[in-house]
Amino acid sequence: MSEATMPVRTDRVRNVALVGHAGSGTTTLAEAMLVASGARTRAGRVEDGTTVCDHDAEEIARGSSVTLAVADLAWTPPGGEPHHVTLLDTPGSPDFAGAADAALAVADLALLAVSAVDGVQPGTLAAWRRAAELDLPVIAVITKEDKQRADFHTVLVQLRELAAGSGMAVVPLELPLGEESALHGLADVLTDTGVEYDGAGHHTVAVPADVEQEERALHEEVAEEIVSHDDAQLERYLDGDEPAAAELEATLRREVAAREALPVLLVSAQTGVGVAELLAYVCELAPSPADRPARVVLGRGEDAVLQEVVADPDGELVLQVFRTLTDPFVGLVSFVKVLSGSVRGSAHLVNAATGATERVHAPFRLRGAEHLPTDAVVAGQIVGVAKLTDSPTGSLLAANPGTARPLLPTPPTPGYAVALVPERPGDEERLPTALARLVAADPTLVVDRPDGQTVLRGLGDQHVAVAVERMARLLGVQVRTEPVQVAYTETIAREVEVEGRLKKQSGGHGQFAVVQLRVSPLARGEGLRFVDRVVGGSVPRQFIPAVERGVQDAMAGGGPRGHRVVDLQVELLDGKAHSVDSSEMAFRTAAASGVRAALEQGGSVLLEPMVALTVRAPLDVQGDVMGDIAARRGQVTGTSMSEDGGDVVVTARVPASELDRYLLDLRAMTHGRGEMVTEPAGYEVSTAQAG
Repeated sequence: MSEATMPVRTDRVRNVALVGHAGSGTTTLAEAMLVASGARTRAGRVEDGTTVCDHDAEEIARGSSVTLAVADLAWTPPGGEPHHVTLLDTPGSPDFAGAADAALAVADLALLAVSAVDGVQPGTLAAWRRAAELDLPVIAVITKEDKQRADFHTVLVQLRELAAGSGMAVVPLELPLGEESALHGLADVLTDTGVEYDGAGHHTVAVPADVEQEERALHEEVAEEIVSHDDAQLERYLDGDEPAAAELEATLRREVAAREALPVLLVSAQTGVGVAELLAYVCELAPSPADRPARVVLGRGEDAVLQEVVADPDGELVLQVFRTLTDPFVGLVSFVKVLSGSVRGSAHLVNAATGATERVHAPFRLRGAEHLPTDAVVAGQIVGVAKLTDSPTGSLLAANPGTARPLLPTPPTPGYAVALVPERPGDEERLPTALARLVAADPTLVVDRPDGQTVLRGLGDQHVAVAVERMARLLGVQVRTEPVQVAYTETIAREVEVEGRLKKQSGGHGQFAVVQLRVSPLARGEGLRFVDRVVGGSVPRQFIPAVERGVQDAMAGGGPRGHRVVDLQVELLDGKAHSVDSSEMAFRTAAASGVRAALEQGGSVLLEPMVALTVRAPLDVQGDVMGDIAARRGQVTGTSMSEDGGDVVVTARVPASELDRYLLDLRAMTHGRGEMVTEPAGYEVSTAQAG
């Protein structure tokens, strides 16, 4: 039976997000799992650009993951049923956290990769927090056990510290036999057996004498921890009747699904040690989509409620789009999870957000860049669909979706920005469409257009660089990047009264208008307040609106410093008109002249945009963070501890001009553990020297 015709059962589907710090080995691990399953005959190498999951041109050029990749495989655990496993390999860099979030949102298990050499790192913490936010079960796998300086026991201690306070018990299920270059197998703690790896494969052996005592002690610890959550098993255990390994495994599966237990496994992806056991445990311990109903939001605002969508193959067809990309051969490709129902052939569904009808035709399984045909797709599966033209990332499709939308994790804040300048004739016209496609594919990219600039915001310099490269490669639009110009404004320093006058006579009808204005500053954010105080008709009523438009012209045209003028009260006190030579344009011009004169006489004050900044950082660098904020002319407004008690949260008001590269500097200052959120916070008088 071919893969295309092999029937898939929802309860045998396993959707697994591979997450961890950059360099923890998720892509190499996915490669090893594909080879072990027979989905690939030979493992590729990240450094050679030959892996299944790092197939984009930008990934091959960098030698690291920059996007979410999907690869499915089939695996039958010993004595078990065939399973359909879908791996979602994610980048570990915080620049591409949006891709990891997208994977976690549709996965039913997070496989947290932790390097045996480097241990728990900032990316480990970030993935751990995201999984917790989504209430997602986690299995930890200690990778690179064959590398120099690998230290399983030290990393195990770090994982216990990571899980402390989470309510999850750390349950190590394996011990290494040897380590570093001497690694030759593992001990299975539940079954009290060893697994020896050699050039011909692997086989079961007795636990070697040099680790037998440690393994047995760990077995007792693990067994007691597992049964402690099951009253019947605990009573048996205390009476001296220890449950069999299969019973312990079944209990552990329930605890994993409830986030009560964090199993810990080990692998060497390059030598293959532990890979088969990892796949078996994924099949036996991970929940299926049937165990984890998807949650969607119905309604808007205060009326919004959560509703569960059960992964029922016989239910209404519901799809969630979690990634979109442009394939050079197929065109638009959407990665979707079937939340409910089944697809055989084609179906017509409605996008809940736009109301557009989409044809879901011939879905295919995904293995990196390869599209694999399939006869049918059932609830819980993750597949690709071509040409969903009106369904960007994050869309929900159903026959009658109403107001439903997926419940997605809070997106990270784009903290790095550049201005885009088209390079070639025609690029300027195509740029808006290209940017719209980028944002539809990656919602963590944001496009702004302040003061005539086109600004692209992302999660870091590499995130933005990859977006620019893709825009050129896939969409044919080339741009160069420049620093964003800060949108300074200015206002008048003190109240003044001025006359605005226009008098021109060049034969025939002339132009005549005089206005007396009182111009004074307003509070920040007040804009323009125009007050008509004319009595006696010295300025005819039909020309009053023209005076106000002239004031607006002068403010938009800029003050003495060349920046847009804001926060003025302009009172029209008096004026003069001519029965023949006065016109709307004359009064408009005179008013603009008067405002410009007022700004010269009253003096101009430079205003700069402020940002409300929230920083999360390790407690031991709190002083550095606060000192750096002060050096950027910022004012700290508060400090508190994070909800989990592990970090400090600092809030501040900082000039926007000081935050150009702040995200990069914060990551360097906190060794990658710092996070930031910004919001516009109005304008204040600038303390810096600017134009």
